Amino acid sequence: MHTKKSLLSDLEKSGINPRGTLLVHSSCKSVGECENRGDTIIDVFIEFMRDGLLVFPTHTWDAVVWDKKDENDIPVGERNIFDYYNMPSCVGILSNLFLKREGVVRSMHPTHSLAALGKDAADFTSGEEFTQTPCPRNGCYGKLYDRNAQILFLGCELSKNTYLHGVEEWSNIPNRLTTKQQNIFIKKDGELIPCPQFRHYYHGGDISENYIKAEKIFIENGAALYCKIGSAHSVLCDAVKMADLTSERLKENPDFFAN
Repeated sequence: MHTKKSLLSDLEKSGINPRGTLLVHSSCKSVGECENRGDTIIDVFIEFMRDGLLVFPTHTWDAVVWDKKDENDIPVGERNIFDYYNMPSCVGILSNLFLKREGVVRSMHPTHSLAALGKDAADFTSGEEFTQTPCPRNGCYGKLYDRNAQILFLGCELSKNTYLHGVEEWSNIPNRLTTKQQNIFIKKDGELIPCPQFRHYYHGGDISENYIKAEKIFIENGAALYCKIGSAHSVLCDAVKMADLTSERLKENPDFFAN
C-alpha cells in the first residue's frame, strides 16, 4: 500500500518544481492502493506544492447539450447552464476531491474550468467568464505557458492533453472549432451570466486521440520525461517546450494531428 510518505518521496524524485505551477491530469485508480485513497493523493500534492500553484482541470463539457452532427444551437435548458458552485467535474475523482478543499478557487469557464490552490490562485483563474472558446490564449490554459508551468499526466496518456487543444486554437488550425457559438450560461450567486462558446469540433472524430503521437517528439526533445508516482506510470511535460514544439509541427503541417 502506498503511504503519504512514499508518495511524497515519489514526487520529490519526479522532476516537479515545488515552487512552480503544476497542472495535474489524473487517473486515481492508476496510483494504486493508498491509505485514505484519493484524499491522501490530494494531501500529498497540496503539501508538495505548498510554495507553488497547484491546478486541476474541473471541466464540465459533458453537461452541455450540443449536436455534434450539425453544430446546431439548442435552446437554453438546465443542461447548458454551468452551476459554478455545484456542478461536478467530469474529468476524474481527484479533480472533484480537489474542488472541495479549503482555499481552492475555480475559474468561471462554462465547459473547461480549472481549479487552483496557491497564493495567486485568484489571479490565475480570473477572467474566464469572458472567453469564447474552450482554451483561449488569454485564459487559464494560455497562462500555463506564461507561467512556464509543468503538466503532469498522472497515470494517463497524452490523449488527455487538453493543453494541445489550446495550442491548436492559438495556431488557428482550421476544423477544430464549431462555426457557430453554443448558448451557455454561468449560474453564480443567483445570476445567469451569458457566456456563448465555440466548441471543440473535428469532423474526423475526437482529435485528442491523436495527441499521443507527439509523445515521442516531446521525450526526445526534452519537453517531457517519464516518472512513477505510486503505481502510476506518468509523464511530466514542460508547457513552454511542448507548445513550441507543437507549434513548429503545426506550421509545417496544420493537419499533423489529423493524419
